[in-house]
Amino acid sequence: MTKPNVGIVGTGIYIPNQWMSAKEISDQTNGVWAESAVIEKLGIKKKSMPGKNDGTQEMGVLAAQNALKNTGVDPLDIDVIIGVGEEWKEYPLTTSSLYIQDKIGAKNAWGIDVANRCCTTVSAMKMAKDMLIADENVNMIMVVGGYRNGDFVDFTDKNMSMMYNLGAGGGAIILKKNYDKNLLLGSHIIADGSLSRTAGVEIGGIANPITHENLEKSKKSLRLMDPVKMKNRLNEVSMPNWFECIDKALDKSNMERKDIDYLAILHIKRSGHEYMLNELGLSEDQTIYLEDYGHIGQVDQILSLHKALEEKKVEKGSVVCMIAAGIGYTWAANIIKWG
Repeated sequence: MTKPNVGIVGTGIYIPNQWMSAKEISDQTNGVWAESAVIEKLGIKKKSMPGKNDGTQEMGVLAAQNALKNTGVDPLDIDVIIGVGEEWKEYPLTTSSLYIQDKIGAKNAWGIDVANRCCTTVSAMKMAKDMLIADENVNMIMVVGGYRNGDFVDFTDKNMSMMYNLGAGGGAIILKKNYDKNLLLGSHIIADGSLSRTAGVEIGGIANPITHENLEKSKKSLRLMDPVKMKNRLNEVSMPNWFECIDKALDKSNMERKDIDYLAILHIKRSGHEYMLNELGLSEDQTIYLEDYGHIGQVDQILSLHKALEEKKVEKGSVVCMIAAGIGYTWAANIIKWG
């Protein structure tokens, strides 16, 4: 019996129409980072910022609605919604996928939220594919969510420069069984749990609850909780783990590095971005550097593919590699054959 294929029906994006410039980031660091260094080293010309009503769940709804508009999909045909939005949302302990289910009228879908930080979308796409193949009653899945973790960034914390790029937005991607095009092929994921508590929001959980005394501090308490361990370990394993994910995803797809036509890469510092392209033998025309958006967490890969289709960097026959990484720490890659 032939195993079903899984294809991407389309994408949806929501980006708030508010921005923080490199100059404003520089000012927030009290001049520790010059505007030129924010642009050239961190790779941020500007980044998206949430408006008053741009909650994580609401941005997920707007991205989902955009995906439905772009694809013509009937929301009643969606069987599962995998919520990949962040835990920082309108109301704690509410389920984002179910809020989105109601708002878009996907009455026949059940939903579940998953969390893998900025790696969540690539991880969820693998989960969606596995579900579509394994369950004869599941034919279409939407992976969707919003992101605005930048609210927690303290620009005066020098250790946090790697997160000065955190922006805001929502993304959605729809996958369908036996779609026979835009096929999601191999995926590979690596995790290193020794880094699970080296970064996170320090105040507001059970271990360190919000009190009257720490209330103001809690609002900007996304920290590197063990910066020395985290940076030393990442310097040692991050790039090798990414390349292992890429190579194994390619191998599972019966492809090699030379077959990649487009890299849907999350926003990272400029030197890391250029190193990645160089190692893979790719040119700047074969990716989009998100220097005008910043890092919108797990939305980055959807945004990159969405823009690449608009700009015709991905066309019929293109091989796309999505890569992601999330604090915790997780690295992931997948391969998509477009057309």
